[in-house]
Amino acid sequence: MVSYGSWSVLTTNFLFVLYGALCSVTFCSILHLANGKWRFQVRYVASSMAVLFALAFVLLIVLLANPELTFYWIGHHDEAHKLNAWHDYGFLAARQIIGFFVVAGLFLVFIKYQHLATLNDDAVTKRKFRNIALLIPFAYVLYGTMVAWDFEMTMIPGWHSASYGVYHFVSNFHAFLGFFAILLFALERFKKLTHPIEPYVLNYLAQMMLAFTILWTYFFFTQYLIMWYGRLPEEIFRFNNMMYNDLGVLFWAFLALKFVIPFCALIFTNNRHDPAIIAMIGASLVIGTWLERYTWIAGSSQVSDYHIPLSSGFDWLAMLIVFGAAFLLVRWSLRKYGQITPV
Repeated sequence: MVSYGSWSVLTTNFLFVLYGALCSVTFCSILHLANGKWRFQVRYVASSMAVLFALAFVLLIVLLANPELTFYWIGHHDEAHKLNAWHDYGFLAARQIIGFFVVAGLFLVFIKYQHLATLNDDAVTKRKFRNIALLIPFAYVLYGTMVAWDFEMTMIPGWHSASYGVYHFVSNFHAFLGFFAILLFALERFKKLTHPIEPYVLNYLAQMMLAFTILWTYFFFTQYLIMWYGRLPEEIFRFNNMMYNDLGVLFWAFLALKFVIPFCALIFTNNRHDPAIIAMIGASLVIGTWLERYTWIAGSSQVSDYHIPLSSGFDWLAMLIVFGAAFLLVRWSLRKYGQITPV
């Protein structure tokens, strides 16, 4: 029998894959709406990651088909907190599947019109593309909030945070920027891109990484501060359990990887012009965000059930299968759309 802690590795991987697809399109939308000229160098590489929607859907079905392993509150909730309508499992599964198809469909339409607007100078096509681009951030925020509530916040019935949704989807966009910096750095270093990018592109990414480091830290700290300063024992206990028990090493690690290291490195202008340093900071953000997601999910269990990730065979199997499949899908997509050389 797989433990909840080990299964949480699969849940965390699902969120990583899902946000890889979501953020890739949201990133293109933001650059388009902001009229960032550098979008023309990176938008097709970024949108190629939308292929991860296919893998995310498979993982979603696997998770929903095993509710007792995915959602700790099933069979473990405190009777003092009666489950409300939000915890009705039929409603949960329906909103997750319907929400996935609606958002994935909209994001794929964006990619279609992004390509059409490139080929066609028609004003109608460009206006449709702009209107769809305007919808993308709203869809990202609304859907990301629902995912945050279902797969993290409400894992403990009765526990809530007014800012958890924005904290969650800002954190995952933070990770995407780090991953995209690594991807561009690797493709450039090994001369795989069919259309090489200009050096300033990684500098712009580094500036965004610094901005989102500050933004993520703000949402993380304000969420904690309200509960700590207000002395709300029914809410602060979740932080305390993660900080001071077996998952404490993960909690302080993701705080260092997502705030201390990137902030201290990226505040220096020279570092924001060094591709190797930018890629290393990107790795810090990716690893830190994975640990963050896992800590919130696995930390929803009883302290006696806490589990250090990658300490069992199932953990390693879940990592190898999911990220191996993600690598193959993204490589296939980049080749299919002519973004990297075939060999």
